[in-house]
Amino acid sequence: MLKRLWTDEEGLTTVEYALLLVLIVAAAVSAWTLLGTQVATQVGDVKDTLAGTSS
Repeated sequence: MLKRLWTDEEGLTTVEYALLLVLIVAAAVSAWTLLGTQVATQVGDVKDTLAGTSS
């Protein structure tokens, strides 16, 4: 019985998909954070440039 449980691979695919999903979500959150920071910096630069030229 113990050997059968050890070699049973049912459910393994679900765990693999869950781990893959966690990795994808972590990468997406990291990219979103990085891009959000860069976009905010660019928008701030444009705002400062426009404020400097309009006065």
